Formats: sequence, structure tokens, C-alpha cells
Amino acid sequence: MSLHAFAAALPSGLVPEGLDGGGLLLLLLAAFAAGWVDAVVGGGGLIQLPALLLVPGLTPVQALATNKLASVFGTAASSVSYYRSVRPSLRTALPMAVIALLAAIGGASLAAFLPAEVFTPIIMVALIVVALITIFKPALGAVTKLKYSGAKHVVLAGVAGAAIGFYDGLIGPGTGTFLVIALVGLLGYDFLMASAQAKIVNFATNFGALILFIPLGAVLWPLGLVMAVANVAGSLLGSRMAIARGAKFVRVLFLIIVGALIVKLGLDVWGGAN
Repeated sequence: MSLHAFAAALPSGLVPEGLDGGGLLLLLLAAFAAGWVDAVVGGGGLIQLPALLLVPGLTPVQALATNKLASVFGTAASSVSYYRSVRPSLRTALPMAVIALLAAIGGASLAAFLPAEVFTPIIMVALIVVALITIFKPALGAVTKLKYSGAKHVVLAGVAGAAIGFYDGLIGPGTGTFLVIALVGLLGYDFLMASAQAKIVNFATNFGALILFIPLGAVLWPLGLVMAVANVAGSLLGSRMAIARGAKFVRVLFLIIVGALIVKLGLDVWGGAN
């Protein structure tokens, strides 16, 4: 079956009528790229969500919800891949994931009330801060050197999980990137271990947002599940590359991706102001 025929065969009412074979192909490519980027450094939603927002007839909430459906499968796949090879600390990841999941539900409950135009400037400012911290601290994330221990470590992980989880439910793109920088800069993990733990937490935040979006009927299931296949493929490839090449590779790619995203979002803001 051709992509055009497949797109036409998707149930009416669940997928915008304007989606054709070419549009579906672009969404699949975006989902694959997002899965790869997300698995290595986070931030795949900044590729996948804008692609969904370009689909004719799709509302911002439907785009957010469908993005979460595709991403929850990708983050699950990369979480398993990382856990088998890197063995991230569940002592940090699990409490952080539970708190982040609950916060994501709270954020998602407000998503329908925010205008789409407020998303881009917020994301861009946060990414600039992240990039500056990483550039001016070259030793940051080279090796794991935990800054805190015991209850303080868990509490700080929980606070970071709550803040980023709420953001993920509310807006979403860049969540994996913010989780990585929190685990590196706040807690002292290296970039590879931070990526491994970020995937577990990011899976929880995606799942938490879906808990709210599914009863609202905002998820486009056929489209989201097809994109999930591409997202998983990208996630598996990305996680294996990160594991094979180590923390230095993850840090370099992290800076490249964040820099590219800042430029893209800056052009979006500048273009919208003209």
C-alpha cells in the first residue's frame, strides 16, 4: 500500500483530512529523527511537535497529545536499551520519574488554556541558559561526580522532576534536554548516565500527560501509533550510538542540537514579529 493510500485509509475524524502521503512521509521522518535525538541528548519533541503542528486542521492540543503517544513508545524503547547497557541509578530515576509523572498530569491539565504563541519564546530562553552553562563549564558531565548524597540527592532529583515534568505536560519540547542538564549540572552525573536516567523520567512524563489527554479524546491514535514505530526505530539507533561512543559524544551532540534549536526558534520568534 502506498503512503497516499495508507493516509487516505485512516479513519475519518481521527486524522485531519488534509494529510496526504507526502505529509505522512514527512511526519515519519520527523518521528525517526526525533527518536534519535531524544535518545542521545533529549529534545526530540522540538522536531516532532512542530511537524505535527503543520498538519492541516490539527489543533495545538491534538498535536501535543499525538506527540506524547509517539514519544512514550520511543522513550520506553531507549530506556530499556540504556538500562541493559549502562545500568542507570534507579535510586535517582524512579522517585524522580514518579514525581515528574504527577507534575506532568498537572501541566497537561493547563495545556488547553495556553495560546500556542507563548510556547516558542519560553523554550528558546531556557535553551539559551542551558547552552551557556554547558559551554562555560567544559568539564561538566565528563565524569560522574555526585554533588549530594542520601536524602538531599533524592529531594533535589524530585524537585527537578516536578519542575520539568510540569513543563513537559504543559508544553513538552526540550524536556529530555532539560532533564539531562539537571542531572548533569544539579546532581553531578556524566552526560551518558544522565541521558540514561533522563529517558526513564521522560517516559514517565509522557505517560503522565497521556493519562490526561486520552480521556479528553485529543490523541489521534492511528497517526500517533504509526509515528511511534518510526520514533522507536530512531530511539534504538540513537541509544546504541550514545552507549558505544560515551559521554564526550553525548556532550558534543548536546551542544550542537541545542545551538541548532536556539537558531531555529529565534528565527521563528523573529519571523512572527514581522
